[in-house]
Amino acid sequence: MDRNRLFWASRRGMLELDLVLLPFLENVYDTLSEDDKQRYIKLLDEQDQDMFAWFLRREDPQDPELKKIVQIIRDNTGLQE
Repeated sequence: MDRNRLFWASRRGMLELDLVLLPFLENVYDTLSEDDKQRYIKLLDEQDQDMFAWFLRREDPQDPELKKIVQIIRDNTGLQE
């Protein structure tokens, strides 16, 4: 996915998610491995409410691939415990 499309896919219907995903895309995404970049793209197909719960540590994704990218986002966006 090209950078422009990735930016628009990262814009969500919830401001709270925009405040997590857009800085992550801007500051961290380019440093990810290709596998982790694919995990991020896969994450963007998930529902906003699910992502919000995952980022706030209310629950974790069942899919181990999604769990990995969610943890990377938590670790790099001020969402640590």
